[in-house]
Amino acid sequence: RASGTILLPDEVLDAALQGTGPKGDVISSARIAGMLAAKRVPDLIPLCHPVSITWVDLRFERICEGITATCEVRGTDVTGFEMEALTGVSVALLTIYDMTKGMAGASGRLTDIALERKSGGSSGDIEC
Repeated sequence: RASGTILLPDEVLDAALQGTGPKGDVISSARIAGMLAAKRVPDLIPLCHPVSITWVDLRFERICEGITATCEVRGTDVTGFEMEALTGVSVALLTIYDMTKGMAGASGRLTDIALERKSGGSSGDIEC
């Protein structure tokens, strides 16, 4: 599981969360983009091996100054899936940035992208 935040002005947050922005339903688009990205990590990051993903979930929560996204990935391989979760949350936040930049200009700021938890793989279980 990984999470991250995008900071945006209040009026942009409202439009993004209500699906009323000029580019449509921001959160649904970000969810789909993050899920697709989690499944494409070997195509995006050199030397990442393909893994057998069985489940990807992206959740979004409004905080005071922005939106926090959390991506959780599960699969059947003996690995921690941390690259998939980190990539999923990053692309979801980038999608929100892209879909709101017409309203926010360059004021959107991605922050605090981090691994929260992983189990499996050579380093074992990690709780961050």
